Amino acid sequence: MEIGWIGLGNMGEPMAQNVLKAGHKLTVYNRTQARAEGLRAIGASVAPAPSDAAACGCVVTMLSDDAAVEDVVFSSGKVLPALPQGGIHVSMSTISVALARRLTEAHRQAGQEFVSAPVFGRPEAAAAAKLFVVAAGDRSTLQKLHPLFRAVGQRTFDMGQDPSTANVIKLSGNFLIASVIESLAEVFALTRKHGVNPAQYLDLLTTSLFNSPVYKIYGGLIADAKYEPAGFAMTLGLKDIRLVLAAAEDAAAPMPIASLVRDRLLSGVAQGMATTDWSAVGTLAARSAGLE
Repeated sequence: MEIGWIGLGNMGEPMAQNVLKAGHKLTVYNRTQARAEGLRAIGASVAPAPSDAAACGCVVTMLSDDAAVEDVVFSSGKVLPALPQGGIHVSMSTISVALARRLTEAHRQAGQEFVSAPVFGRPEAAAAAKLFVVAAGDRSTLQKLHPLFRAVGQRTFDMGQDPSTANVIKLSGNFLIASVIESLAEVFALTRKHGVNPAQYLDLLTTSLFNSPVYKIYGGLIADAKYEPAGFAMTLGLKDIRLVLAAAEDAAAPMPIASLVRDRLLSGVAQGMATTDWSAVGTLAARSAGLE
């Protein structure tokens, strides 16, 4: 496949590298030019603007938030007019349900296809091409994109023909991860107050009832208080929980735990933890318990 790729952050860069390794022709754009130059060294072409990355007919956006996606598609980036008729825009970012619907309609009116394909997994999973891809859009278009999805992930879930469905699922999953992080933060604070060794407690949890990647990864980070460098920054976690709550309000589906988690993450950002991993919620719970 010939693919344009916009966004080379902690997730986008290793994903783009795996697309190259799979033998696809790749043109990349990144706001910070140096990261794009790193991919030129392994075979990518570097686009001077997002519109140049879109000109090939299939463009992936992997960006931090709604504002960044809106900018490259509708504003300064001009992806929408640059993408040919019949072209495909694949959004692999975690964006709002509302923006996914807006993108779907804008591309439909332009005679283009829009697919939402957000991913589950941290940067280390991205580097190993072990992400889980949640894809939704036109069925024939999804079939064309399977080589792309295989290059970055270990499994792709086809969630139907409405692209925004994939975004609802991605946001719901991030809410579940955030709620697990909050629960782990609280129980580690509790058990530490009672003199339990965090490493022993983690071993008990993750080799018995809670033998799952989420508990192992985030339990390990909290047990070791290892929050930098961030795999997923707290400010991004806060953004996603706000998007979950917006989707919940739109559907009249109360999510009281999501409100609690939002306030915890907001507290962390307010206390200078915006760029630390979102598992630094463990520090907030420890402080609340009077622990160092």
